[in-house]
Amino acid sequence: MTEDIQFTIDGAIATITLNRPQKLNAVTPEMADAIVEAVKTCNDSDTIRCVILTGAGERAFCAGSDIRELDTYETPWQFRNRPDYCDAFRALLKPTICAVNGYAFGGGLETAMSCDIRIASENAQFAAPEIKLGWIGGGGMAAHLSHSIGASNAALMLMTGDPISAERALQWNLVSEVVPLAELLPRARALAAVIASRAPIAAETAKLNLKAAVSMPIEKAIEYERDLQTICFATADAAEGRLAFREKRQPVFHRR
Repeated sequence: MTEDIQFTIDGAIATITLNRPQKLNAVTPEMADAIVEAVKTCNDSDTIRCVILTGAGERAFCAGSDIRELDTYETPWQFRNRPDYCDAFRALLKPTICAVNGYAFGGGLETAMSCDIRIASENAQFAAPEIKLGWIGGGGMAAHLSHSIGASNAALMLMTGDPISAERALQWNLVSEVVPLAELLPRARALAAVIASRAPIAAETAKLNLKAAVSMPIEKAIEYERDLQTICFATADAAEGRLAFREKRQPVFHRR
C-alpha cells in the first residue's frame, strides 16, 4: 500500500486517511489502488464495524484526482474504465463517516458524498470545479448532489464550478454537522463508536435500506425494507436485543 494512503484499525473502527497534504490530497492511480485494497479489508473483516474517511493536514480533505496524472491514460476509454476510488467507497459494506477538513473539490466532493454521514470543519469548502477545465464529474457528482441538495442547488454548483462554504453546505443538507477543525476527528470517532456499538448486521442492513430508498419506487422500497427487517429480526443479535430489553441491560452484539 502506498504511503499516500494511511489505513489504521482501532478496535471496531477503521480509518482511511488520504495522506498527500502537500498536493491537497489529490488522488493518484496508486492511491486509488490502495483505497480499493483498504475497502476490501474492511468488507472482509468481521470485527470492523465503522469506517472513517478523512484527509491529512488542515487545507484539504481531497482536491479530487491529480490532474497531471490524467494525461497518462492512453485513451478516453481507458480513463473511463480505470479503478475509481469513488466506486470503491460506495462498495463499502460498513457504515462510513467522512470527516471533511478543508477543500472537498471534484472527486473529493464525490468521495465525501459516497459516504453515509458527512461532517465538516468550519474551514471546509465544497465544489464541482470540473466545468472550469472543460469536463464534468464522473464519480456520481450529479446524482449525489441532486439527491442531497436539490436540483437547483446542484445545477448552481455543477454549472458554475464555484465553491460553497461549510455553513452553506450545512444549510443545504450536504453535511450533517459543522465543527471547529480541532474537534473534527474526535467528533467523527465519537460517532463511529456509537455506530460500532450497535448491532452490526442491522447497521449494514440500514445502509442497504438507505440505498434502496433513493433508487426504488416508494412501494417497492417499503416492501424491501420489510424484507430486510425480517432478516434482521431472525438474527441472534436481535434476539439478544430483545433479551437485554427484558433484563434491563445493555445488549452485547456479536454479528450473528
